[in-house]
Amino acid sequence: MTRRLARAGGLTAAVLAAVVLQPAPAPAQAVGQRGDVVTWAASADRMGEAAADRSYRLVVRTSVAGTDLRIRLSNAFGDRPVTFDSAYTGLQAERAALVRGSNRRLTFDGNRSVTVPAGKSVLSDPLPGRLPAGSDLVVSIHTPDAAGPATGHGMALQTSYAAKGDHTAQAGAEAWTDEIGSWFYLDAVSVRPQAGTGAVVALGDSITDGWQSTTDLDRRWPDYLARRLQKADTPLKGVANEGISGNKVLADGAGQSALNRLDRDVLSHPGVRTVLLFEGVNDLKAHTGVTAQDLIAGYRQIADRAHKAGKCVVGATVASFKGWSEWDPAAEAVRQEVNTYIRTSGDFDAVTDFDRVLRSPYDPERILPVFDGGDHLHPNDKGMQAMADAVDLHRLDCDRPRRTG
Repeated sequence: MTRRLARAGGLTAAVLAAVVLQPAPAPAQAVGQRGDVVTWAASADRMGEAAADRSYRLVVRTSVAGTDLRIRLSNAFGDRPVTFDSAYTGLQAERAALVRGSNRRLTFDGNRSVTVPAGKSVLSDPLPGRLPAGSDLVVSIHTPDAAGPATGHGMALQTSYAAKGDHTAQAGAEAWTDEIGSWFYLDAVSVRPQAGTGAVVALGDSITDGWQSTTDLDRRWPDYLARRLQKADTPLKGVANEGISGNKVLADGAGQSALNRLDRDVLSHPGVRTVLLFEGVNDLKAHTGVTAQDLIAGYRQIADRAHKAGKCVVGATVASFKGWSEWDPAAEAVRQEVNTYIRTSGDFDAVTDFDRVLRSPYDPERILPVFDGGDHLHPNDKGMQAMADAVDLHRLDCDRPRRTG
C-alpha cells in the first residue's frame, strides 16, 4: 500500500476503488434540504503564458467528506476564452498513477467540453458517489487551444503533473512525465456533505499558503486545522486555503489584495460559515507608508463585507518577524498597534492569537527558534501545527444569521 493510500485512511486500493466516487444511494433526507460545501480551494492568480494541447494532472488534498463532487475551473486572469475538452477526477495511488477504477469523466451541463469566458469560472456537474474526508484527489484536465495569460495557483507545495496531448482518461502514469509545482485552472472542489455542515476559509499570505512547510505532506496550518476539525464535535468540517505568497490586505501585487479578491476567493464558495483572516505582515514590512490605521480600515472592510454575507469572522494577530530583512522598529510599532486592535476592538467574532503562540518568550519580536522555518518569518512544520492547535474550534462558528440559496 502506497504512502498516499495510507494517508487516505488506511484503506486498500481495492476498497478505495469500490467506495470512492462510485454511485451511492440517495439519503433519506431530501436533496433540496442539503447544500454544497467547499472541500478544497486555492487562490487564483496570473500564471504567465498558457500552453495549447496541454494536459494537467492536479493533486489536491480534500477536507470534508460528501457526495456529488463538483470542480470549479477558473479563467479569472485570462484575456480570452479557454476551452477544456476533457476533465476527469480520481484518486491518487502513487505519483501520477491513479487508483484503478477511480478515474471518472466530469461533464459541464451534460457536455464533455466547456469554454470559460475571460474573467469567469465554471462549475462541473455533480459527480454521483461519495468522497471520504482527507482524500488525495486528482483532477485531470486538457486544454486544446489555450493561449494568453493562464490562471492558476503558483506555490502549490504539492507535486502535480503535465503532459503534451490529452491523457486525462488514462489511469497510468506513463504519459505524465513533467512534474509541476503549481495548480493550473482548478481553483475549488466542493461536495454535498451531511446536513448542517459548513466550512472555514483561511484568507492569508505566504504563511497560510504554506511556505517553509514540507512539500507533498500537507503540513500547512490550514491542513492541520482540517485534520483537527474532522475529529472534533463541530459542524465545521471543510477548510479552504486562500493564501497567496506575498499577498497584502490593501494593495495588489502578489495576487490581488485581500480586499479585491474577497468575493471570488472567499464569499463565492458554497457552505462557508467562517472567514479566518490572517494577513498584514506584507503591508507593514514593505515600507510603503502603510499605517496601523490604514490596515485597521482594511480589516474592518473585510469584516463588514463578510458579516453582511452572513459569515463569522475570526481575526488572527500578525506574527513576529524580527530577523527578516525588512524588519525595523517602525514596522514593529505598526504590528503591535494592529495586534492590539485585533485583540480588543470587538470587530471580530473571535480572535486567534498567532503572535502569542509563535513568539519567543525571550524576545517577543522574534519567532520562537523551534518554530522558525529558517528565515525568521515563516514557521516550519512544528510552527504550522502549533498555529492550528491554537485555533479554538468551538469559537470558529457563531450565531450570525446565514444567507440561504
